[in-house]
Amino acid sequence: MSKKSFTYKDSGVDIKAGEELIESIKDMVKETHDDQVLSNIGGFGGLFAPDLSGYKKPVFVSSVDGVGTKLIVAFKAGIYDTVGQDLVNHCVNDIAVCGAKPLFFLDYFSTGKLDKDTGYHVVKGFAVACKENRVALIGGETAEMPDIYSDGEFDLAGTIVGIVDRDEVITGEKIRKGNNLIGLPSTGLHTNGYSLARKVIFSLYDINDYVEELGGSVAESLLAVHKSYLPAISKIKNMEGVNGFSHITGGGIEGNTRRILPDNCHLKVDWQAWERPSIFSLIQEIGNVPEQDMRSTFNLGIGLIAVVDADKTDQIVSELESMGDKPQVIGSIV
Repeated sequence: MSKKSFTYKDSGVDIKAGEELIESIKDMVKETHDDQVLSNIGGFGGLFAPDLSGYKKPVFVSSVDGVGTKLIVAFKAGIYDTVGQDLVNHCVNDIAVCGAKPLFFLDYFSTGKLDKDTGYHVVKGFAVACKENRVALIGGETAEMPDIYSDGEFDLAGTIVGIVDRDEVITGEKIRKGNNLIGLPSTGLHTNGYSLARKVIFSLYDINDYVEELGGSVAESLLAVHKSYLPAISKIKNMEGVNGFSHITGGGIEGNTRRILPDNCHLKVDWQAWERPSIFSLIQEIGNVPEQDMRSTFNLGIGLIAVVDADKTDQIVSELESMGDKPQVIGSIV
């Protein structure tokens, strides 16, 4: 009896599909490049030659992150380009709050069975956000891992590298008692708190249900793109009186802003200073979620906090408003 012949494709890995995906995204990715990028995707490594002429003591700043269980919402909705934007913007924010200018981004896309159309739209999201943030998408990895993921599932991770002069690194060390907290609005949940949000929302609604309180569908609210705060940070980071920034991710306003506070400094947040977006009120009402859980899980409508001198607050608020932002003073340092 002859033995059955197995190929790599029989085991669930389609090398040809991966090659076709790379070919389909090359032009889109190249649109994120400038003269500092010395290679296109498909090589063993991405080559980037930074222009250091404007820096006295350049420091590279890096961060890596994922999108979390927001991906499950994308699977349910069949919408895949927004999560790519989420990942880039989240990573950009994480280094921008340190004062860094983002330079380049690399992605990791892993799935059980590669669907070229899904992969294309995910990478399209990367490219859109990279162009908006003036970041080069210089490489990545697409991995097929059958038996790790169920059909239609995938995971994402991203790495970003930026640069800042050593003397301009923002650490929060200048924060003092009496500083004010200026909050900038989020666009929804961003990329945190989805395990709780999904458990609550999907106990009552389906992904495409229209919800009057939200003014749209569940998918539209839960897949709202994580906002990039790079323009706002770049606008005010060198202004006198700006002492620190916190990107409000998992852990909420208090958990993230505490990370940049010097010893003996504490937050006094006025939780009534802004109107929470309706998605948070809906989650709390449907799930009977305790207020403390809401505060430690979600951004509650504030995606970025700038910690500033009290006597410079009005000037900094005006500068942000001139960009079309809607900053609000939401507390102080005590």
